Amino acid sequence: MNAAIFALPGNETLAAALADRLQLEPGAMTLRSFPDGETYLRFDTPVSGRPVLLVCSLHDPDRKALGLLFAAATARELGATAVGLVAPYLGYMRQDHRFRDGEAITSAIFAQLLSRHIDWLVTSDPHLHRWKSLDEIYAVPSTVVPAAPLLAAWIRRHVDSPVLIGPDAESEQWVSAVAHIAGAPHVILQKVRRGDRDVIVRNSDPQLLRNRTPVLVDDIISTASTMIAAIQQLSVHGLRPPVCLGVHAVFAGDAHAELLAAGAAQIVTTNTIPHASNGIDINDAIANAVAAFLSEKS
Repeated sequence: MNAAIFALPGNETLAAALADRLQLEPGAMTLRSFPDGETYLRFDTPVSGRPVLLVCSLHDPDRKALGLLFAAATARELGATAVGLVAPYLGYMRQDHRFRDGEAITSAIFAQLLSRHIDWLVTSDPHLHRWKSLDEIYAVPSTVVPAAPLLAAWIRRHVDSPVLIGPDAESEQWVSAVAHIAGAPHVILQKVRRGDRDVIVRNSDPQLLRNRTPVLVDDIISTASTMIAAIQQLSVHGLRPPVCLGVHAVFAGDAHAELLAAGAAQIVTTNTIPHASNGIDINDAIANAVAAFLSEKS
C-alpha cells in the first residue's frame, strides 16, 4: 500500500492515528494564507501515482472548505490515482429543504462541489433528516460510521439505570438505536423552536423517567439550546441531573459552559470534532471504513 494521508489543519491527531493503524505514509502539505487572505497550498510529499487521503472534519466549514477543495483538486491534477476524504463531521447537512422562497439548499450544493473533486467519503452520523442517505446528494461512494454502538457501550459502562432521552423528534433515529443496543428504555421530547437559541420542550411521559438516570442523546450539540430546554423540563419534574451525550461536539460560542450551567451532570462526546468533552473514541471504527475503501482501490 503506497497511499499517503494528509491532515488539513486541526486534524493531525486523527491523521496520525489512521496512518499508524493502516500503515500509510504521513504526507506533508503546506497550507497558509497570503496577506490578502487568499489560500496558498502545496503538496510537499509527492502524490503522483498513488491514492491520497485527505483528513478534514468539517465543523466551521466556511473556513475549511476552500482549502479542502483546493487540496483535492490539486492532488488529482498532480496524478493521484484516487482522492478519498475522511470527514468525521460532515458540515452543510442542515439545510436540506427550501423552507422559504429564495433559500439555498446548501446541503445539495456543497455535496455537488465535493463530489467533483473526491472519489470516496468516510464520515460519521451525518445529520440526515429529509435526505434518506448521502447517496441522494453525493455522487461518490460513501461510508457512514455509526456512533450508536460506541455511545451504547459507554452508557453500559458508566450509567446506572439509564433512560435515554431524545430532546426532539429529529433525534429519535439516534436515540432509538443507542437505546436498543444499550438495552435501555427511551423517550422523545416534543420541541417547539422559536429561533436559533429560543427553544421549549415538553415531556409527555414523566413517569418513565422516575428512579432512573436521564441520558440526553443527540447527534449534534451546537448552541445546546435544545438540550438546555430539555434539562429545564426534567428539572420541573424533580428528576436527577442528566448525562448529556453527543456525537458531534460543535459547541458554538459558550454553548458548553451554558450546558454545564444549566445543570448537566456530565457532557460526553465522540472525537469526530476535537473538544474537551471527547470521551468516546471513534477512530478505530473510522479506520476500518477507510481500510475497506483502500482495499477496493488497490
